[in-house]
Amino acid sequence: MEKERLKKRVREIIRILSKEIPDSKIALRFSNPLELLVATILSAQCTDAKVNQVTVDLFKKYRSAKDYADAALADLEEEIRPTGFYRNKARSLQKCCQELVSRFGGKVPDTLEELVSLPGVGRKTANVILGNAYGIPGIAVDTHVHRVSQRIGLTRNDDPVKIEFDLMEIVPKEEWTDFSNLLIWHGRRTCTAKKPLCDKCAIRKWCDYGSQIKSQ
Repeated sequence: MEKERLKKRVREIIRILSKEIPDSKIALRFSNPLELLVATILSAQCTDAKVNQVTVDLFKKYRSAKDYADAALADLEEEIRPTGFYRNKARSLQKCCQELVSRFGGKVPDTLEELVSLPGVGRKTANVILGNAYGIPGIAVDTHVHRVSQRIGLTRNDDPVKIEFDLMEIVPKEEWTDFSNLLIWHGRRTCTAKKPLCDKCAIRKWCDYGSQIKSQ
């Protein structure tokens, strides 16, 4: 019964947020799977807007996995410096692309198992790529999906992988990618970390957190 109740709640949330946020596509700009992989790695603890500024020139210079694999590390560090933690990101990016070249012929794989086998690629990044570059459904649990799904009452777990599996059980598979993007945008615009705008929230009726505030 609980799972069926949550499935109904999810259907209503998707219906409402799809109208509220019709432009809920991923904010990172990319034209192929490699560019999305690079942008997602750079987006760790950095805004998508800043990543998009950096990748305008980065994607012109580095057009293949081999370009990143063979790059002078110091140059790569300097080019991605504005995204923060640039030394770690540059190393992760280069190691990842070196394995793309050696193991996958420079092509970004299209399975979760192969993606997470790459250095610096976890389930969130893998699902972002699968869903947004390959059209393969995936739930990407970033900080927004983590926070919003807990607040709404769709999961009681705190571990991102457990949250992912909880959502997979109640969100229709064909909606996994779109649902992730909807929660991300809702988390940015309305269900913010410190001061959620509950009085302006279109899905307050279906939210545990918003309902509790209303009853106080």
